[in-house]
Amino acid sequence: MANQTRIDVLETGVHRTGILFNPLGGQARKRKKAIKQMLTVIPHAIYQEATNWPEFKASINSLLQAEINLLVIIGGDGTIHAILDLLFTARSPEKWPILAIIAGGTTNMTSLELGIRGKPERALQQLSNLLSQSQSLTSSLVRRPVLCIEQTGTKKNYGLFFGAGLIARGVKFSRSNVKQLGITGGIFTLFIMLRSLAGMLLGQHQNEWAPADIKMTDANGKVRNKTCLFALVSALDCLLLGIRPYWGKESAPLHVTMVDQQRRHLWRSLWPLLSGHGDRLKEQNGYHSQNVTSIELMMDDEYIVDGELYRATIRNGPLRISATDPVTFLVI
Repeated sequence: MANQTRIDVLETGVHRTGILFNPLGGQARKRKKAIKQMLTVIPHAIYQEATNWPEFKASINSLLQAEINLLVIIGGDGTIHAILDLLFTARSPEKWPILAIIAGGTTNMTSLELGIRGKPERALQQLSNLLSQSQSLTSSLVRRPVLCIEQTGTKKNYGLFFGAGLIARGVKFSRSNVKQLGITGGIFTLFIMLRSLAGMLLGQHQNEWAPADIKMTDANGKVRNKTCLFALVSALDCLLLGIRPYWGKESAPLHVTMVDQQRRHLWRSLWPLLSGHGDRLKEQNGYHSQNVTSIELMMDDEYIVDGELYRATIRNGPLRISATDPVTFLVI
């Protein structure tokens, strides 16, 4: 297997690392000087800086041509989403370098679950220490599938988190002037969550905080028509702030959760809903969660993939979300 060969090379200490840094991310802007100082400690590194799609594409093509064994991405969820799109377009996952993700964005859900934790410059030092040691890296590797989102008439999108309803409304709100406050990380996420809940509780359902009408068909052909407060599909075991809003028991890689607009007992259901103990919640009360390999959604609304906004239209048929082959990530 190609990935095993790359792991073996990393463990010899004679390897080639590619670093892709987006200096415009929320964390990166604040700590750019410290990050750049630490980049020099990564052994055998090829450095690329990119801030937009054309630059990301050129950087990834250059790094893949250099036959790197490890790709370090310093950026937020949007940057990682763009890189995944480019990697899937370029090669099948077994031919990818190992990925290491360092939090550099305004929101860093993917890096917190799959990446190297801590401030970016400290994480780079930890990564350098790990790569400099002559020891097995197997215990530092995790494998996760990625969501493939496709609909007729649009290009495929790849990411680790899909959201609709209040989730998409909250992300859209975060693109407003609130982003200029310079808040990042968990505090920013908490602020957006609270504003989303306020929009719901204040009855702002006819405008920017409206629920989403979704028809979901799972792999077994079961159909659910719902007006959703929110809907999500995730390949991550845990979301920002330690939230785990799914409780399906099926042996499948993707977690799906839908909460109805007409749900019952919302306040007393919040803790089990967010903590992964939702198995006590009932579908007849408006709470549904399951694990799947693929689903189809019929919707005419906005949705997000790793924080980036898109729109689905019913006239283009179902929006299909499926699990890719697993991708290998290096974590500490």
